[in-house]
Amino acid sequence: MAYDDLLKHLGDFGRYQKRTYFLLCLTSITCAFHRLSTVFIAPKALHRCLMPYETAGNANFTLPVDRPVNLSLPWDESTGNWSQCLRLDANFTEQYFQDGLPNSETVPCQDWVFDHSKYMSSLVFEWNLVCDKGWLRSLADTVFMLGILIGAVVFGHLSDRYGRKPIFFFSLVLQVVGGVAAGFAPEFLPFVLARLFLGMSTSGVTLVAYIIGMEMVSPSKRIYAGVIIYYFFTIGYIFTAFIAYAIKDWRQLQIALSLPGIAFFVYWWFIPESARWLLAKGRDAEGEKILKKIAKVNGIDLSDGTLDKFLRDSQQEDEKSEQTRQASIFDLFKYPNLRRNSLIIFFLWFVNSCSYYGLSWNVSNLGGNDYLNFLISGLVEIPAYTFILFALDRLGRKVTLCGSMLVGGCALLLCILVPDDCSWLLITLAMIGKMALTASYGVVYLFSAEQFPTVVRTAAMGVSSTAARLGGILAAFIYDLADVWKPLPLIVIGTLALLAGVSSLILPETLHKTLPETIEDGEQFGRRSNKEVKNEVIEAAREEAGK
Repeated sequence: MAYDDLLKHLGDFGRYQKRTYFLLCLTSITCAFHRLSTVFIAPKALHRCLMPYETAGNANFTLPVDRPVNLSLPWDESTGNWSQCLRLDANFTEQYFQDGLPNSETVPCQDWVFDHSKYMSSLVFEWNLVCDKGWLRSLADTVFMLGILIGAVVFGHLSDRYGRKPIFFFSLVLQVVGGVAAGFAPEFLPFVLARLFLGMSTSGVTLVAYIIGMEMVSPSKRIYAGVIIYYFFTIGYIFTAFIAYAIKDWRQLQIALSLPGIAFFVYWWFIPESARWLLAKGRDAEGEKILKKIAKVNGIDLSDGTLDKFLRDSQQEDEKSEQTRQASIFDLFKYPNLRRNSLIIFFLWFVNSCSYYGLSWNVSNLGGNDYLNFLISGLVEIPAYTFILFALDRLGRKVTLCGSMLVGGCALLLCILVPDDCSWLLITLAMIGKMALTASYGVVYLFSAEQFPTVVRTAAMGVSSTAARLGGILAAFIYDLADVWKPLPLIVIGTLALLAGVSSLILPETLHKTLPETIEDGEQFGRRSNKEVKNEVIEAAREEAGK
């Protein structure tokens, strides 16, 4: 497009773009805080009933020597341990303990005592989110992911209507307010509502920041710019481990992770409105002012005549595009090839999001030190993103995506063979899987955008994002499968990754290919015509005859 040509003229990724993009990328750090902090804000721990002879404030998780566990708690065959949700129904007198004959009747716990050997504080402990209330912990994560979904739809629409800058700034403010409100929530319901708005805000921040960044970077640099922002999210991932290690109280941790967002309030004076959006809305004077500022900072000579020519060409192309934009998202499902490819892409988004958040949240189920596991889980993302930077234009999108998912899936499925007492091997395989699937998550956005026809690309990517959020919602419940069998979450994610990796082989490669513009192009994309097949056969026959 003419506007993209103008960006090339201004300097593909000049000083002005780098400076602004760096500021935008910094906001990904705090978004990572909130998306991953649930590991330390709501950790689970071993628990047991508070016995009638104990008081809530003074009870220790380990029962007194003169109150044997077999006379207090029933054995749970399903977990192979003492029950965490029932106690024996007895009078617990001195005579009862002297007789040493446990009562066979049980009653549900009314209150609980938690094992604080790993965590001193958790919203699970404070609100007793265990046993018949255990699903509420997963519900909190589900509502947060639902907030991300709602935020993508709402803030994406609002940024198109009212501008990128005001919606971006509003999302930054909402993120701080929602985060602090969650830290002060007196009960579970207000906490969940705060997390809903917090999820919406993180979606608004990341989505609009990405749009602003991409609209000021030329097409040749967008792949690298798109991957660079992932590194900043990883920095936030790693910082979360250190902050959580230093702050043990979950409320203080929630507030500590939220307050750094206040620093971004100064962005109102540093982050410009998108020139592309201004021009699209007919606010040419404001858009031209920003473009001239970009040219000045980048040291590019941009005369009024040159600028006017670019803008006229851009306007003419936009008018042509508007005339041909008659397709809708439903057209993706009217044609067999396009329908099949679209469904595969939606499945890829679902699995990648489910895998990423499922593995990130599951670190506390692996055994060993949760803080160290979480730190390693963040560190493995650095080689993953570095790999795709070099692989995308060398190996191609398809090979990089498929290979990463197959490697990740196989590593996770190998966890079936790990003995129960070999936590180090389970952690190693989980981290290999996390690294590989992080790489695939970084590729899927670009690969998907290049698969969809231009006329429905934005809408199709919106549906893909919705599929990803649904995958994140499922991840919240996959975490709980570890209560049944510790490797089970890894096996489920590994199976999904293998299925998605194999299905991606059906999609056509997009590297060095002319991308589809219309629905018809999309239906034919990746297909070889009969003429092409015939020519290949003739050429092969000629080569054989020449031998």
